[in-house]
Amino acid sequence: MAAELLPIRWVDIPRGSVERGTPAEEIDWVVARHCDLKLPRHFFAKEAPREMVAVDPFRISLTPVTNVIWQLFSERTGRAFALSAPADHPVSDRSWDEAVDFCAWASEVTGLPIRLPAEFEWERAARGDDAREYPWGNAFDARRANLAELGIGTTIQAGALPAGASPFGVLDMAGNVDEWTSTVYAPYPGAPPEVPQVEGWASNPHVTRGGGFRHHRDLARCARRHALYPPAAGAGVRLVTAVTP
Repeated sequence: MAAELLPIRWVDIPRGSVERGTPAEEIDWVVARHCDLKLPRHFFAKEAPREMVAVDPFRISLTPVTNVIWQLFSERTGRAFALSAPADHPVSDRSWDEAVDFCAWASEVTGLPIRLPAEFEWERAARGDDAREYPWGNAFDARRANLAELGIGTTIQAGALPAGASPFGVLDMAGNVDEWTSTVYAPYPGAPPEVPQVEGWASNPHVTRGGGFRHHRDLARCARRHALYPPAAGAGVRLVTAVTP
């Protein structure tokens, strides 16, 4: 019954480790590769230093939450929600508080401990067992992610670009909608001194990952991290839960 009401497809992420972030000595190289975007160096320096992080097993949703599933949540909790995009597109522009409330509702409906991914879990699901630059590999390919470079200019069906899958087969880890994590932004331990302690300009301090259709290729990188960029009112929602025996 719960599966019928909330048809979430899960992908198992095994116990392992993630090469989180970017080595400090590679930041200038990364900046140079994105010089056409005219982004501040500290946007990329936030990824340093690289650290091997152990990650317990977990399950992550194959795609972000879609409009049709969010509409169920809205109807059953009495929340207003205008379906302004096709039902099979990922929901977007949801606040962090709304995303947390959705997880609580989904947990109640399914009996599973559903929550937002921690930042390191998100990167593990996107990057796999190596230090690849993008979920699909090390070379950017505009055809694999719904970003500004693809030129569509709006969301598309969740999971419509399977060539952009991560090593574990997780879809839309780059592009379509930016995704909330449960992690409040802070510099990594040992970060370069130029990295801000807080992102005071952000509209919410929680880290988002993956980038959306309005964003450029820098946000498709597995290591790229940021708090919510204004003028965005919110982000998309990716779910995680525990691995069941």
